[in-house]
Amino acid sequence: MRAPISLKRWLLLLFIATVLAYALLCGLLYALQRQVLYHPSPQLFEPDAPVITIHGSTGVLHGWVVNPGRQRAVIYFGGNGESVERDVDLFRAILPDVSVYLVPYRGYGPNAGEPSEAGIEAGAVAIFDFVHSRHEQIALFGRSLGSGVATCVAAQRPIARLVLITPYDSILNIARQRFPMFPVTLLIKDRYESWRCAEAIKAPMLVLLGADDEIIPRANSEALIAHFHAKPRVVIISRAGHNNLSNSPIYTKAIADFMHDSTMAATPTTPPTPQH
Repeated sequence: MRAPISLKRWLLLLFIATVLAYALLCGLLYALQRQVLYHPSPQLFEPDAPVITIHGSTGVLHGWVVNPGRQRAVIYFGGNGESVERDVDLFRAILPDVSVYLVPYRGYGPNAGEPSEAGIEAGAVAIFDFVHSRHEQIALFGRSLGSGVATCVAAQRPIARLVLITPYDSILNIARQRFPMFPVTLLIKDRYESWRCAEAIKAPMLVLLGADDEIIPRANSEALIAHFHAKPRVVIISRAGHNNLSNSPIYTKAIADFMHDSTMAATPTTPPTPQH
């Protein structure tokens, strides 16, 4: 007969099994992190807007331009899982005097490739350069995931205005909160550290927040706002969550008012007063 396994040996085996399971989970999180982070949306339909094609260092991007031929332009960087062609009618209605460029990220909509921070940001810079060759004044809009993309581009290129919708200070900080039991700092590849770009931005800014945002904690949005040299105009939409705040008339009015506010210079010397 075999001697029974001692309690000490059982505890050792349990410890080893726990360590191996934890290491396996860390490995899976590292290997699958982009599948966790990104949710590429397919193209839902062909919108009633001219198609544009942009050639960049990471490949070809296809998108659409709303109200082509206007003097001013907006580039809209959408949220994770957002099909930006659905925004054609919205921008046509609220910004009829502005050309609005809607270009899905690589791997989203009609565009080939796999999304990554480096690839998305390189594509975003290529989009800006394409639009800048046609328009002198460009405003950047970024929603959720796209807020990090817009902030990165705004720190590198001359922009007229910046609109951030449900922004965050960094994906890294949000991941730390979501997965506190894992060494996220060592594992994460795509960090989208918007706060590092914030101080370089001098253009007028509008930040739109949902009072009941269940995806981006308010603390992360406020941490980003604190890093801006010129404090943005902040509008908090009551009874609005992360995905439905654009349904509010306050959302569309805030954007229209901000874009048509002629008192704002390209580089303000006095920060705008936050609106709550």
